[in-house]
Amino acid sequence: MEYFAGLDISMEETHVCVLDREGAVVHEAKTMSTAEAIVASLAKAPTCQRVVFETGRMAPMLYHGLFERGVPVVCIESRQAYQALKSLATHKTDRNDARGLAHLARTGFFKPTHVKSLPAHAVRSLIIARKKLVGQRVMLENQIRGLAVVFGVRLPRALSPAFIKQALQSSEGIDGLSAAMRGLIGARAAVLSAVSAIDADLKRMAKASNACRRLMTIPGVGKLTALAFTAAVDDPERFRRSRDIGAYLGLVPRRYQSGEVDYTGSISKCGDRRTRTLLYEAANVMLTRYKAPLKLRDWALAIAARSTMRKARVALARRLAIIMHAMLRHGTVFRPA
Repeated sequence: MEYFAGLDISMEETHVCVLDREGAVVHEAKTMSTAEAIVASLAKAPTCQRVVFETGRMAPMLYHGLFERGVPVVCIESRQAYQALKSLATHKTDRNDARGLAHLARTGFFKPTHVKSLPAHAVRSLIIARKKLVGQRVMLENQIRGLAVVFGVRLPRALSPAFIKQALQSSEGIDGLSAAMRGLIGARAAVLSAVSAIDADLKRMAKASNACRRLMTIPGVGKLTALAFTAAVDDPERFRRSRDIGAYLGLVPRRYQSGEVDYTGSISKCGDRRTRTLLYEAANVMLTRYKAPLKLRDWALAIAARSTMRKARVALARRLAIIMHAMLRHGTVFRPA
C-alpha cells in the first residue's frame, strides 16, 4: 500500500495529514514547524511515497531540512494549490488544507516548483536589502529638498558634498529647520554607509564567482545583474531549453484565448521582479552607451526602428537572459562577434 502526506505550514505550527492510495486518512497531527518535529510526526505513520507542501516563507528551510533527512518532499506553487484546495473543502482550515494537499500528493495533480538553494536565497536577500536602502536614501534626499525649497533654496540634484553643504547653510538660524536637516542628513549618511558595505560584499562575491565573472563579459552586465541572475537561475540544468528562461522571468507576452477571443498582451511580469528590472537596465545600457560594433545591439535597434525603443529593451532583455543562461550551462564567455 502506498501512502501520501500533506503539510500545511505556518510560522509556529504545521498540520500533517497522511492518506493511503484510496484516500482514507491514516494519520493526522499538529506539530512544530521544524524539520525535526515534522520528521518525528511522519515517523508515526507508514512510510510516505510523497510529501507535499506549498511555497511560502518557511518553504526553503523546511524543504532542504526534510530533503537532507530522506523525506520525499515536493514543493508546489501556492497559487495552483489554492485553486485545487478551494474545490476540495467548503471551509478553509489548516486541517482541511493539509488533507487537501495530501489528496494532491495522492492524485499527482500538481506541478512541482524548484526550491532555490540557501546560498541563492542569501544573495537575493542582500540584493533586496540594497534596493530597500537605496529607496530610503532617495526618500531622505527628496525630503531634504522639500524642506529647503519652502525657504527658497533649490538644492542640486547631483549627489556631491555641495548638496550637504547647501542644505546645512539653508537651515542656519532656523531652530526647527536646522534640527530637521541635521537629523535627515545624519540618517542619509548612515544609509549611504550601509549601501557601501553591501556593495563591497557584492563586489567580493562577484569576484569570487566564476559564473559571475563570465556573465560580466557581456556589455552592460555588472556585478549586481550577474549575481541576481545566477541567484534566480540557481541550477541552470533545471531548464530544458535556454529560451524557457524568458517565460520564467516574465519577459514573454501574455496570451489569452477563449473561444473566438484570442489576443496577445504585454509581458507577463512573472518571476523575480528585481532580476527582470536589472536585465532591462542592462539592455538599456547596451543600447544607449555601448558604441562598439555588436550584432546583438543592431538586432535590438532594428526592432526599435519598426516598433518602439521600450519594446526593443524588453526584447533585448529577454535575449540577454537566454544568452546568460546558455553561458552558465556551457561554461562559456561572451563573444561579441
